[in-house]
Amino acid sequence: MTVEHEETRLRADARRNRDQILAAAKELFADQGPDVPMEEIARHAGVGVGTLYRRFPDRASLLREIARDTFSSVLLDARAAADEEPTAWDALVRFLRITQKVKLSVQLAMLSPLARAVFAEDPKTEEFRREALGMLDLIVERAQAEGSLRPDVGAGDVTIMFSLLLRELPSKSTEVASFATERCIALMLDGLHARPGSPLPGRAVTSADIFQGA
Repeated sequence: MTVEHEETRLRADARRNRDQILAAAKELFADQGPDVPMEEIARHAGVGVGTLYRRFPDRASLLREIARDTFSSVLLDARAAADEEPTAWDALVRFLRITQKVKLSVQLAMLSPLARAVFAEDPKTEEFRREALGMLDLIVERAQAEGSLRPDVGAGDVTIMFSLLLRELPSKSTEVASFATERCIALMLDGLHARPGSPLPGRAVTSADIFQGA
C-alpha cells in the first residue's frame, strides 16, 4: 500500500470514528440527558475510550461538534430546499420540517449550562445559524412574492413559531408523540398561508430581531 493510500485510509477511518461517536452521543444525550459518561458514549459508538478522547478531549468539544454538525446540516438542507422545490411555499414547508434536526441541540441548551455556554460562544455554530436564517429570509421573501405566504410575517416570526415545536412534548405517550408534532406543523402552516385572517399585533419579526443582543 502506498503512503498516499494509507493516508486516505486513515482519514476515512478517522471520519468514520467521528461520525460513529457523534451518532452515539446524539442518541444517548436524547435518551439520558447531557451528563452521559464519555466512556458509555465510546462503548455505544463501538470505539475505544482513547479514540474518543483523541477526537474530543472533553465534553465541551463533543457538544461543540454536535452543534456544528447539526446546524451545518440544516444549512445544507435549507439551500437544497430553496434550489430544488418547485415553489417557495414548498421550500418553506420542507425547511420547517427539517428544523426538527436541531431539536436535540435546543433541548441540550435548555438542560445543560455547559451546552448552553458552548453553543453561545462557538463562532462556527453561530455562523451556521445565521446563514440558515438568511436562507429562511430568502424563502420567506420568495413565498410572499409568489402570494403563498401571508405578507404580515417575517422570518423571525416563523423561527419563533417553530422553535416551540423543538421543546419536549408534555405527553409521554409514544403514540401521541408520533403524530402530535405533525399536527402542530400542519396547524402552523395553515396559519401562515396567505388568506384573509386575523390581523397580527405589532410588526413582522425579522431574523435580525432574533439575533439582537445575542
